[in-house]
Amino acid sequence: MDLTTAGTTATTLPTTAPLKVAVIVASNREGRFAPVVAAWFQSRTEGHPGIETDVVDVAALDLPTALSHSPGPEGGARLAEISGRLAAADAFVVITPEYNHSYPAPLKNLIDWHFTEWQAKPVAFVSYGGVSGGLRAVEHLRQVFAELHAVSIRDSVSFHNAGALFDDEGRHRDPVGPDAAAKTLLDQLLWWGRALKDARAAHPYGV
Repeated sequence: MDLTTAGTTATTLPTTAPLKVAVIVASNREGRFAPVVAAWFQSRTEGHPGIETDVVDVAALDLPTALSHSPGPEGGARLAEISGRLAAADAFVVITPEYNHSYPAPLKNLIDWHFTEWQAKPVAFVSYGGVSGGLRAVEHLRQVFAELHAVSIRDSVSFHNAGALFDDEGRHRDPVGPDAAAKTLLDQLLWWGRALKDARAAHPYGV
């Protein structure tokens, strides 16, 4: 074997493009804890190879609350911008609290304005709350995303009694367990994201 040729061939192999992950911050409540959890999660993705994130914060979207086939000009423009970002994503991570045994209304509004943008893509969950850690919100979301032909990731990250777990600088006081859980979530998301991206490219998803 010509080692020079072999080396040249190896350096010209195509690299895998980063997986585009839309990180959806689901709460718009006044005084929300969501930015702390979102910042923590973002710091975990920064060291993970192969992932490129786009943070979608429902508090900044101001979407129409009445679903319509013909929203007004302002609402239509806002929807077009966020629809494009969701369509461009290969995968999603939803960061959600638990409100009254479920997830926040602004998140449901964002979900319901879209359909094909979610299809045949993986969705992972990071939840927070009181004793339940937001897990009841996640269980409801799994059903919703299944209806939209999305694939929910088995492992999630949850923070029970979240306010006591982080210091005033937003650092987790005992990061070993959450860091490991985040790595598992991201590894699974990356596998499913790549597999489904390849599948959609080979054969566009249809229902």
